[in-house]
Amino acid sequence: MYLTIRHETSYRYEATVHYSIQQLRLTPASGASQVVRRWNIDAPGKLDAAVDAYGNALHTLVINKPHNEIRLHVSGEVDTIPLIDGRLRDDAGPIPLEHFTCATRLTEADAAVRELAGSVPDLTSTSSLIALSERIVERVGYHPGVTEVTSTAAQALELGNGVCQDHAHLMLACCRARGVPARYVSGYIEPGDVPHAASHAWVDVWLDGWVSVDVTHAAFASEIYCRLAVARDYEAAAPVRGRRIGGREEQLNVSVTVSASTPQ
Repeated sequence: MYLTIRHETSYRYEATVHYSIQQLRLTPASGASQVVRRWNIDAPGKLDAAVDAYGNALHTLVINKPHNEIRLHVSGEVDTIPLIDGRLRDDAGPIPLEHFTCATRLTEADAAVRELAGSVPDLTSTSSLIALSERIVERVGYHPGVTEVTSTAAQALELGNGVCQDHAHLMLACCRARGVPARYVSGYIEPGDVPHAASHAWVDVWLDGWVSVDVTHAAFASEIYCRLAVARDYEAAAPVRGRRIGGREEQLNVSVTVSASTPQ
């Protein structure tokens, strides 16, 4: 599949910002599931490029002059490769697998999460991952605006509502409660007739290799997905994170479009 991606992010501030720093994980890497043909980030300043501890491309934007808005425009084309039952055929990566069995603030398992994790007796097959995904979306309906980016897996389960990020965190919490390595994935999906869902989150679970699972859709990731970054949870894989001095209230607008075509 050939994916064409456009991602625009704008921050507007009520008052002048005197200094801001943004960390951008907005650049996909070529790998077993995708080949990046073209990619560009247009930002209001110099981008310092690096690679983070998880192997993600990281760009840092520093603006140290007065400003009232920040606009980021990302565009590119990616060839994606079909997967069999979500298997990536990648190696484990630069981080020891044990790191992905450790809970984080967002994926700490309480009694309710541990009970949900135990509802699937065996987590050693790809079909068991789909079964657990189905149980998660039965318990946590997809309802934007109910949770925040700071909401934990346990909070989303208690509320019974959330978004793809919450589904991913709950899957991570369940897997880690069972001692199974799992990591958060941020990226894009060709959404069909659901345009708000183009920016997406899912998980990789280690079953003698990484298996990529879209918990929200209770399905394996496929050629309609483009991977941006991986980490233990959203906080370390967020597409855009930053801090500022000044500005008071902030207005954030995000627009993402993903279109798919078959390579000729």
